[in-house]
Order: sequence, then C-alpha cells, then structure tokens
Amino acid sequence: MNRILATAIVGLLAVPAYAEGDAEAGKKTFNKCKSCHMIADPAGETIVKGGKTGPNLYGIAGRTAGTYEGFKYGDSIVAAGENGLVWDEATFVAYSQDPKAFLKDYLGETSAKSKMTFKLKKGGEDVYAYIVSVSGE
Repeated sequence: MNRILATAIVGLLAVPAYAEGDAEAGKKTFNKCKSCHMIADPAGETIVKGGKTGPNLYGIAGRTAGTYEGFKYGDSIVAAGENGLVWDEATFVAYSQDPKAFLKDYLGETSAKSKMTFKLKKGGEDVYAYIVSVSGE
C-alpha cells in the first residue's frame, strides 16, 4: 500500500516531465522499440513510424499504466495502473529492463505477466528522454 501511495505522489509531482537521459542516444536506441511501438501525436500525425503490437508511446510521461485509449492491455499492466502505477523515468526504465519481473514486484503477485517480452537492459533513461522530447513535454 505504501508503494502505491508513493507512486501516486511521485506521479503527481512529475509535472513537468523531466528526463535525465540523453534524448539523442535514446533516438538511436528507440529503433529497438519501434518494431512494436510507434509515436504519434493526438491528432494522429506520426512522429516515429513503428509497430502497433505495443501502445503508442506519445505522452507516456505522467500517464497511468494500462490506460492508452484503444489498446488492449494485459490484465497485469491494467491492475498495476489501477494500483497507482504512473509512468515516469524510474518506472519506465525499471519496466523496460524486465517487464514481467517489474510487474511481479509491483503487484506482489508471482503470476503477473507482461505482453512485452523484450528487455532493454541499458539505455532506458535515454529512450524515455527521447520519447519526452518528441512528445512536446
């Protein structure tokens, strides 16, 4: 319960979005992500063409996990969002390093699953900085 409250508070304090990573390095690393994810603004203009297996990452900073409209999320990521998971640099980096382990830890459930099977072992803070930079945040 304390973790949920702390995550909610951090999410509220994360305005404006600030990323410590290197956006230019993140642009290159994002090439690994775009096989599943795209970045398109709310008007539908594509910023980075990519796959649709994963949700659009535009504006992810400060967004509650599992809530991008029109995307079919797995139960565990939806549950994490319902329990207060808000994307900021720390949560994005931890999740991208090992999505299944992150959700198991966050939810305290050994049965937690993630549809995201890719693990970004390094450079997550750079990818986050890049996404923030192209999201107008």
